[in-house]
Amino acid sequence: MRKLLLVRPEPGLSASAARAQTLGMETIGCPLFEVEAVGWTLPDARQFDALLLTSANAVRHAGVQLQALARLPVYAVGGATADAANAAGLSVAATGNRDVEALLSTMPARLRLLHLAGEDRIDTSRRNMTSVTVYRSRAIEHPALPDTDDLVIALHSPRAARRLTELVGRRYRTRLAAISKAAADAAGCGWEEVGVAEMPADDSLLALAAMLCHKPDQS
Repeated sequence: MRKLLLVRPEPGLSASAARAQTLGMETIGCPLFEVEAVGWTLPDARQFDALLLTSANAVRHAGVQLQALARLPVYAVGGATADAANAAGLSVAATGNRDVEALLSTMPARLRLLHLAGEDRIDTSRRNMTSVTVYRSRAIEHPALPDTDDLVIALHSPRAARRLTELVGRRYRTRLAAISKAAADAAGCGWEEVGVAEMPADDSLLALAAMLCHKPDQS
């Protein structure tokens, strides 16, 4: 059985490693990015009807100003984001299990949304939404990446996939598990195998990774 290489930032890396171990996988951790807070100006909460959170990192790095937005109901992408919001004392109105566009499609167009986001994000076409950057993921210049031959690598974002392609030249003996088609496309070609998770969530990605780890090598 192959080992699983996790390259997402902490604390997500440790959380994924714990889940992977329950699925019988042996993991290696090598984060390609570090997440850090960005100074931001708190807008007037009275101008908004709801708070959009697309990553638990927004909750972790928004700082004490987040409490000034506690009256706003939260729309969260993913269970981990919803859990972080609840732990911070926010009230979660709905949780989306796919991507942000899928969640937005279920919300009334009239809602005025405040999106606390990362610096690297995909802007949506939704009107009545203001995005404020509260964190960034900084690439680690010289990550201690192991030899990737005969490994399965889990990719949690297109940016991680692009960074991996910068670091790995020899690819034909490495399998990739991508959280989305966008992440798979960003990884480019030349890999032994690239799979896409059924849902853009950590549990679904790790289920795919487990299948790739247990898949016999072709002779």
